[in-house]
Parts: sequence; C-alpha cells; structure tokens
Amino acid sequence: MTFRIDKVGIVGAGTMGGGIAAHLANIGIPVVLLDIPTPNLSDAEKDDPRARNRLVQSLYDRMAKAKPANLARADRANLITVGNTEDNFDLLADCDWVVEVIIERLDLKQALMEKLEAVCKPTAIISSNTSGIPIHEITDGRSPSFRSRFLGTHFFNPPRYLKLLEIIPTPQTDTAVTDFMVKFGRDVLGKGVVVCKDTPNFIGNRFFAVAASYGIEYAMQNSYTVAEIDAITGPTIGRPKTATFRLMDLVGLDVMGHVNHNLYEAVPHDPYRDILKPEKTAAVMGQMIENKWLGNKTGQGFYKQAFVDGKRVFLTLNPETMDYFDGGSPRFDSVGKVRKVEDLGERVRKLLEFDDRAANYLRDLLYYGFAYAAHVAPEIAYKLSDVDDAMRWGFAHEAGPFEMWDMLGVAETAVKMEAASLEVAGWVKEMLAAGCDSFYKNGSVYDWETKAYAPRAIDKKVILISDLHAAGKEVARNDSASLIDMGDGVLLYEFHAKMNAIDDLIISMGHDALARLDSDFDAMVIGNDADNFCVGANLFAVGVAAASGRWDELNKMIHDLQSLTFKLRHAPKPVVTAVQGMALGGGAEMAMAGWEAVANHESYMGLVEFGVGLIPAGGGCKEVLRRKVNPVMQTPNADVVPVLQAAFEQVALAKVGTSAWENKELGYLAPNDLIAMNGDHRLALAQHRALQLARIGARPPEVEKIYAAGRDVYSALVVGVKSLHWGAYATAHDVVIAKKLAYVLCGGDISAPAWVDPWYILDLEREAFLSLLGEEKTRERMTAMLTTGKPLRN
Repeated sequence: MTFRIDKVGIVGAGTMGGGIAAHLANIGIPVVLLDIPTPNLSDAEKDDPRARNRLVQSLYDRMAKAKPANLARADRANLITVGNTEDNFDLLADCDWVVEVIIERLDLKQALMEKLEAVCKPTAIISSNTSGIPIHEITDGRSPSFRSRFLGTHFFNPPRYLKLLEIIPTPQTDTAVTDFMVKFGRDVLGKGVVVCKDTPNFIGNRFFAVAASYGIEYAMQNSYTVAEIDAITGPTIGRPKTATFRLMDLVGLDVMGHVNHNLYEAVPHDPYRDILKPEKTAAVMGQMIENKWLGNKTGQGFYKQAFVDGKRVFLTLNPETMDYFDGGSPRFDSVGKVRKVEDLGERVRKLLEFDDRAANYLRDLLYYGFAYAAHVAPEIAYKLSDVDDAMRWGFAHEAGPFEMWDMLGVAETAVKMEAASLEVAGWVKEMLAAGCDSFYKNGSVYDWETKAYAPRAIDKKVILISDLHAAGKEVARNDSASLIDMGDGVLLYEFHAKMNAIDDLIISMGHDALARLDSDFDAMVIGNDADNFCVGANLFAVGVAAASGRWDELNKMIHDLQSLTFKLRHAPKPVVTAVQGMALGGGAEMAMAGWEAVANHESYMGLVEFGVGLIPAGGGCKEVLRRKVNPVMQTPNADVVPVLQAAFEQVALAKVGTSAWENKELGYLAPNDLIAMNGDHRLALAQHRALQLARIGARPPEVEKIYAAGRDVYSALVVGVKSLHWGAYATAHDVVIAKKLAYVLCGGDISAPAWVDPWYILDLEREAFLSLLGEEKTRERMTAMLTTGKPLRN
C-alpha cells in the first residue's frame, strides 16, 4: 500500500491538538480540527451551529493568539477548518491521517476509535498523541485492517518548536505504516524521529521524569538554593538556560506532578520509581500546587517576578520557609574556572575534578542519570542512541546520557558510580568486559542485543561540517571562517567566529571564496552549523575602531563588505545561502547576498542596525529597495510613497521576521527561496539547489538599477519622523538616525525620481553609516548593546 498525506484530521483542540494543527498548517497541509460540542447550551442555542462550535472556536482562537506563536504566518490559519465531533465528524472522511488528542481516558479513546473506523477511508493512518496510556490497548475491538494502520505519534509541546517526535508502533502496526510515518515525520514535519517501545511515557518523558526528580530532591535534601541549581545545570553542562527550576516553571508544577503521579502508578516494576514521590519535593510542590504557585502560567512558581527600586528582578523560592528572596547570581570556583572551555566533554571532565558544591551536585546528578539510562534503556528503546536522540531533540541537551558517559570515560565512570553505590547495568559490564570501551565508536553504536557495534542509520540529507573537516576537506581557514570542499564541485563558505559576527577575517575569506569559485568549483554554499547563521557585524571591533578615529580603516572594511555581498549576488556561478536561527543586521545582508537561499523554517531575519544607532551598510538598504520598491515602481504611474514608507518603517523599527514565511513577507527571503522544515537538511538542500542551477546553466542575477524617489519623498518622510519626536515617541537621536536612513532610501538629494546605479545607493549607505559612527550617542547605544544585550533609547 502506498501512503500519501494531503489532509489531516485532529480530534481534540486543546493545547497539543491546536499546536499540531498549526504545525501542519505552517507546512501547507489542510487540517480539520474537531472538539466536543459546546456543553450546557440553552434550548435556544442547541441548534445554532455557531453556538455548538463555540468551544472549539475558543480553543482555536487561543492557539492562534499564543506566544510564542504557533502559526508561522497569520494566513496559515486559513488552512484550519474547525468543527465539533457530533455535527462535523464526517469532515474526517477524506483525511489521510487522523490524530487523536483527547482526554487521557482509555474508554473515551476506544469509543473514538470505533467512530473513526466507521467514517475514515480504509487507507487512512490513525494515531494517538497519548503519553500515559498503552498504545496497543487503544484499538482493542477494532478490525485487523484498522489496527495495522494505527500507531502512536507523540509530539512535544509546542509542536512547532520542539524537534522530537516519538513514534510508537504496536505489534499489529504494519511496518510500511511505521516506515512511512518515520519518513514523513523527518522530511515533511521536520522532526527528529525516534521509534519507541510501547512502554509508559515512552523514552523522553520516562527518563526525564526520573532523572529530574532525583536532581530536585537531591537539591532540597542538601539545601541548595533554586538559583544555585539553575546556575549549575544550564549551559555549563550543555543544557538550556531554563536549567532545572526555570524549566519546572515553564512546564507547570501541576503538569509535572500529574506526569510523575501517573508514571509512578504505571511502572510498579521499576526499582527507581520511588524517586517520583520524593519526600521533601512532594511536600514543597504539594504546598505550591495548593497555593496555585504553578509556574509561569500563574505568575509565580520557583521564581517570582518583582520590582525593586524600579528595576525588574526575579525572586526565588526558599523551600524551607516558602518565602521568596533575591537569590542573586551564585558563583562557584569550579564553574568559573571551566566556563570558557568550549568542548562540552572537556568542560564537564574538568569541572568534576573539583570538590565544591557545584561539582559534587553534578557528579551525583550525572552518575544517577547514567545509572538509570542504562537500567531502563533496554525496556523503552530499541537502541541506546534513541535515548540520546530523545534527550537532545526533546529537551535541547547538547548530549544525551550515553554520549555524556562516553565523554567522561565509560569504564572509569562506572568504577566511580559503583563506589557511590549506584547500579551499573549488567549489559554495560558485559560491554566493558568484552573490550568495548565506549557506547559509540567510528560511526557505530553498541547494541545490547547482539553485544557488538552496529552502524548508525545515516540520513543522507544531513551534512555535518565537522565530518567534512575531519575528512580533510578544508581548503582554507582563518580564525573566523573556512572554505570547505563539500564534494560534487561545491564550495562551502563557513563562518565560525564568536556568534558568527562579521569581521575583516570573514570578509577577506569571502573574497577568497569568490576567487576559488571562479577557478576551481562549480557552485558555492554559504552556511554553517551553529545555532545562528550570523548575528551581524562585530560591534566591538567597529566601536573600537570608531573610538580610535580609524576612519579610513572602517571605510575600507565597509566597502569590502559591500563589494563582497554585491559580488556574491552577481557571481558568475551559483551561490546559495543556507540560513538558520538568527540572521540579523549584516547577517541578513549576507543571507540575501546569494542567487537564492534555503532557510530553516525557524529563521529570524531582520535589519536591526537602527537599535544600535546605525543603518544597514553591507548592502541592506540597497536590497530593501531592490526587493520591495523596485517591483512596485516597474508598474506605470505607481505611487512610491506607500511602499517606500513601509520599507522605511521596516528598517527604522528593526522588524524581524519570526519564521521563514514571515521573512518572505518582509522581503528578506525571495518568493521562490526554499524553506527547509528539517533544519538538519538545510546544507544538503542548499548544495543540491546550487548544483541544479549549475547543471541547467542558469545565468547570474542581472545587476538592476534601483528606484530612487528623490528629495520630495525624503522631505515627507522627515516630517513624519519629526512628528513622532514632537509627540515624544522618538528621541532626538532617533530623528538623527531616521533622517540618515530616509536620505539613503530616497536616493539622497536628487531633485526628481530616477533609476540609479546600485553603487550610488551603496555609497550613500556607507557614508551614512560612517557619519553615525561619529555620533557619541550612537557609540553609547553600541556600548549598551555589548554590555547589557539590550537596546538603549538615548
């Protein structure tokens, strides 16, 4: 049987159901979203369709207004049709995939499956998003055909942002269905897919619930403060800034308590389950839940926001007194001395050599996690790498428990674990006794069933730059950038400076890349595998040069950047940019510099220079005019004012697109640029597209003249800016910057509208940028951004 998903039905419009619907709509897949009819309607409303759908409509509205946004672009909501399960159930009849996301009661889920079997087409895939009910029990009583097309699909919340998708087949699930959903989840939904055994809470939540409960109980039993634990368990050990207690507040204490309670009841065989009902944590959390201190959703949990002397501070809970206090910024010798060690394994190894409160806590936390991971992995997973993948994709850990154990040394850590009276699983001891000294080796992973290493499954759409470096593919390198042979005649121009901020080394490597492209390669990709494509120019270096009066040097650097982005855009051979994360300021200019772009769906692009007292000067002003104003003004008798006003406001307000789709609306991505739902595939897609362009003999983009509106439109923009100042909506320095921006976007002091050479605009933006660098208030804004990470309005 061949499967295809063109329409999806979702039954259950709560937080998860609505989030899944939004994610599918973002991709472009039509969705039917159903929930129960509105309860307790009056007699007058019982036959009113709007009233009967009031509940599902309210849930839909909540989904559409949620922050962070579920919808990548407002118009994606048009792909979602809402209805109720009594009047509109037949809307599921032509759906290719139906997802159950209703209340966690087995009887209700089984009743729903009976209704679905009666209405769904015989090829439809049916799945459940449950995490607390055995998947195989949900289809009891259903036909063999229905059960063969049924499986678990457990998304993590919010579905748009969290990468993990756990797929749970039952013994009756057709392997073709499982294989299709794994591929669909990876390639279309953009997820990191892990196939799990049908056990309570599957992989991610099972391991996390036990390991996190231990960490919290240990902290409370040993009088660590909330602030201390979060200072220890965040980025220092390769975990998100939410660390431990901030994560609890984010998830919700009631949710975490519910998960732990249900898991405790579901795993009577698990010798570790008692930690799910820890003595001290249970007392504290019980009181917090009674007080409605549930975390972010109630305004306080382990953290509480307050204002002290007019400044916002976050107070932390003292579990002993149940009072809030300022926990400050805890400091530990161990953490301070390893903080700048970049390699995660080396950093944690060095930290554990210390004997202070931070090192002692982490030692116990990690060793306990290793012990539980090894104990439970054969029960919940088909291979140990699935546990690591689940923790990286579901909880944003840099390394899962087995990867971290490898980093610390499996054998020596096992000895230390046993010395601390912790279990080392029998299969781990067998592995070590057989001379296998690590869980991972040379692209293979240890298999506890065969007691040997097995090759890891390779996703051919994933290109790891670290693998290219290791294979000796590096062509050139400096401290900020590299050139790498990707194969098939494609050159990779990689940034690896701190935050990938643009400096003279990145610029010079770009010019080297162009020369090598011309002589040795068929196409080029600009990309990297950091969290962010590029956050903009190196403000510190620019600020120091300006403060030192090195104006000729700055002028050359900016001109070199403009020349680079211009030459990349019009290179004789294809150049494709591969964008992910933040591409801000100069980063957005670099992202727009190629023939085409391939962007991760979670890409955040914007020309944000105004916030630090500057304007775009790496080709950004020219590109805004080319992309937004030129197309309009190619129509006879078009009015330039509305589109130029919009372009001006976009740059002056430093608008950032919060998804690839929004970036297209703002013009930072072109209409035909590709969007990669799976960010791991971005570099391969960019390479493929660059090769396509080369092989069909595509010509480089032509150099376009730029529409310059002239001094009359400039005067109109200035009047608007001054009115904002008069109304106290803009500072005097905002006016200075805005006038410079308007001057550039209008083409300077030309007396009438004209189509001008792009370098005319580039020269104007460079001159304005240098002029603003000479302003003291601009340098104050730059300093504030560097020291506080926040814009200064002076």
